Amino acid sequence: MKSILGIGNALTDILAVLPDDSLLKDYNLPRGSMQHVDATTGNKIWEKLKEIGVQYVAGGSASNTISAAAIFGMPAGFIGKIGDDELGSLFKSDQERNGIKPTLLKGTASSGRAMVFVTAPNAERTFAVYLGAALQLEPEDLKPEYFDGYDYLHLEGYLVQNQRLFRRAVELGKKKGMTISLDMASYNVVESNETFLHDVVDNYVDIVFANETEAESFTHLKPREALDKIAEKGKIAVVKVGKDGSMVKCGEDYHYIEAWPANTIDATGAGDIYAAGFLYAHALGMPLKTCGEVGSIIAAKVVEVIGSKIDVPRWKAAKTEIRELMGIKE
Repeated sequence: MKSILGIGNALTDILAVLPDDSLLKDYNLPRGSMQHVDATTGNKIWEKLKEIGVQYVAGGSASNTISAAAIFGMPAGFIGKIGDDELGSLFKSDQERNGIKPTLLKGTASSGRAMVFVTAPNAERTFAVYLGAALQLEPEDLKPEYFDGYDYLHLEGYLVQNQRLFRRAVELGKKKGMTISLDMASYNVVESNETFLHDVVDNYVDIVFANETEAESFTHLKPREALDKIAEKGKIAVVKVGKDGSMVKCGEDYHYIEAWPANTIDATGAGDIYAAGFLYAHALGMPLKTCGEVGSIIAAKVVEVIGSKIDVPRWKAAKTEIRELMGIKE
């Protein structure tokens, strides 16, 4: 089985289901966006959320993808930075429990956290992120030997907040002959780093994952045309359109993938887990359509739970469905 290395923000997700948008408005958080907050604001929001009731889960976009890939059976590693605190210990233990080889460097700030607000009627997610120690990951922290032995390099778009770090990661990955995949992460991240992202996608990235708003921000085109644009120059492009499914394309090979049936209660992590399923199938040499279908199957399981961690019964069901799809016998 091919192996995968992820680099991203080592964050603990603090999940809260909100009855309305009032808290979002209090802190100027546009619905569906990802906003960075400082330590003071982050602590204020955290205290407010405790009154509502929260759930703590080790998260971060790339980490979610790598964790699911490891559960699929891919040898997996992750590079990030944490604080010397309880949240950092929780993050490390969670990765090791999932079979990941973590390279977690220690920062001077407290461990990062992503406060995730789930709002009705479509279980839409809004993020207020305090990056803390995660933000202290620097280009010099990435040693060439950390990349040895891995076939895939998966990066989250949030890392472009440090363009030098991101560029060093893709340069090292390319030198090691790795297949590089990028999750665009958030439309406002794309808007703020459009020129840089076009450069790294053109020159380094092999597989691009984006939702419809991210794809539009990146190309200034509607989702279907955006898919065509991203798929130029031999790239594999994946544009996710929520409950309507996803579109995948490489060269002239195009497929629309219907969303797998699910009882959706929380969309947190759906895109991250879709990427894990897609990359797992790709690592097995499956056709493009099958890769998208595997992504759809596993994404349908995570939206049925609160947070980004799928329970054991749903994992078992997903693996059975995926084996049937691939024609793999027990």
